[in-house]
Amino acid sequence: MQVRQPTLVKDVQGELSAVVRKVIDGRTIELDTGERVQVSSLAPPATCWAASARTFAEKRLLAKTVRVTTVTPGEVHLRLEDDTDYASLAVREGALRAQSGAGALADAEKGAEREDRGLWGAPCNGKDTSSSSAAPTTTTAPSSSQPAESSKAAATTTTAPPVVTPTAAAATCTVAYRVDNQWQGGFQGRVTIRNNGGSSINGWTLRWSFADGQTVREVWNATVSQRNGSVSVTGVDQARTIPSRGEVTIGFIGASGGRNTAPSSFTLNEAACTTG
Repeated sequence: MQVRQPTLVKDVQGELSAVVRKVIDGRTIELDTGERVQVSSLAPPATCWAASARTFAEKRLLAKTVRVTTVTPGEVHLRLEDDTDYASLAVREGALRAQSGAGALADAEKGAEREDRGLWGAPCNGKDTSSSSAAPTTTTAPSSSQPAESSKAAATTTTAPPVVTPTAAAATCTVAYRVDNQWQGGFQGRVTIRNNGGSSINGWTLRWSFADGQTVREVWNATVSQRNGSVSVTGVDQARTIPSRGEVTIGFIGASGGRNTAPSSFTLNEAACTTG
């Protein structure tokens, strides 16, 4: 019987699942099939944000299962396990810029630029090279009346640049987690997400981790995926948009084996939220 060789991404017209074996840069990955592909609609990372873009990609893709759809040989659309489109996420979070002509990502890029996310903030400010520059070194010229030894010492004296302590940015979201009812082996909970930012959030994914092995069985106003204790919840329908200074609430039914400790931290579209 003839053994069929593994199918490469470029031979597949539909969607397939694969594991990301290696991250080359923010938009280029190697799959467990051995195929190296680029994510469609993303521009090459510029020097200033290349390292942060690769870190962003490694955190979300490396050793994880993704869904791949071929656009052209070597170019793909990429979706995460929770069905998030990777290109949209990368542009929305300011990890990468959209490729010229990628109109579908224009709004996401404008939103990231408006809120100074990722490459749009310091030190890159959306430019290909860092806008920060080294502080100039000041040398003191020797006086003609100074002895030779003193003049030599003066010529090598430098002025140290001032130390600037960065100020932490205020969280743009607040999450309130509540358990409304609890019974043996299960509980009912709700999570309220408040948008503290100056613009609406159109499309969101909230993530948290359970410490006691709890699982989410049913959710409303959202879809849910869970791997071990890590939970990802994505808003749908009217709950998909969170207006500026507004909030949405999702409810869920969970299962627990005894202890039911509340999650200690949450991220909204990969940005940390305060709890309250």
